[in-house]
Amino acid sequence: MSEETKGTVPAKVGVLGGGRMGAGIAHAFLISGSNVTVVEANPQAAASAKERIESDLAKSLERGKIDGNLDKWAENLSVSLNHSDFSECELVIEAVPEIWDLKVSSLQQVEANLSESAWLATNTSSLSVDGLAAELKHPERFCGLHFFNPVPASKLVEIVIGQQTSDELQKLTLEWVAGIGKTPVTVNDAPGFASSRLGVALGLEAIRMVEEGVASAEDIDNAMVLGYKHPMGPLALTDIVGLDVRLGIAEYLESKLGPRFAPPQLMRDMVERGELGKKSGKGFYDYS
Repeated sequence: MSEETKGTVPAKVGVLGGGRMGAGIAHAFLISGSNVTVVEANPQAAASAKERIESDLAKSLERGKIDGNLDKWAENLSVSLNHSDFSECELVIEAVPEIWDLKVSSLQQVEANLSESAWLATNTSSLSVDGLAAELKHPERFCGLHFFNPVPASKLVEIVIGQQTSDELQKLTLEWVAGIGKTPVTVNDAPGFASSRLGVALGLEAIRMVEEGVASAEDIDNAMVLGYKHPMGPLALTDIVGLDVRLGIAEYLESKLGPRFAPPQLMRDMVERGELGKKSGKGFYDYS
């Protein structure tokens, strides 16, 4: 990011999906001064999203990252079941699971409810931004904004520029990312972008090493943390992301880039057993 890039955030931001990623994105814009509308699929999911975001706000208050009280910040959050509530948003970020058909239908529903001046982004970690843009009426108003989990602690946002993404939107994305206190990296649309492609390649090789009995998960992770100064090892990171999520990304990359991204059988077996990582209580490490 250029030193001249000045951080600003839209007055009104929408987020489709209030899971871990969506809640984190909503939190990032809320504490930076935006009014945020989160749209969920059903009342139970909406209640969970609200609780998740307010929990993140409470943690920010406890750590002194924001001032005031929870009620003050929660006033700027609304959680809804209606896509029409995005109509006044300047930017809407889709954050639904990495399933192609779901992404396409979700983005089309959002776009149908946006004003002509609004911008639309997808929080995909690997799916083609150009492919998604081809399903939209206004591909020039669309890009990728790939946030990292956990969003409140992460300093990075990967901006993915499609072939039809407008120059104006490219400039705005830099301002928005700076405005929420994070650092952007900008990449052109390609399978896995930069972060997922490199991160998954390292994770898959680490899984193969466990599968082949080269070393324990802990020792492999320690090698990367202590030897290469990674903040965490590739297997611990896979547990946080979710083995099912990384399996889906690996299968997609294999289809686009060839057998070097073929998922190890151990990975498939663990997903089949429900050992998905931290969210299931067990992955390469035990979280029970």
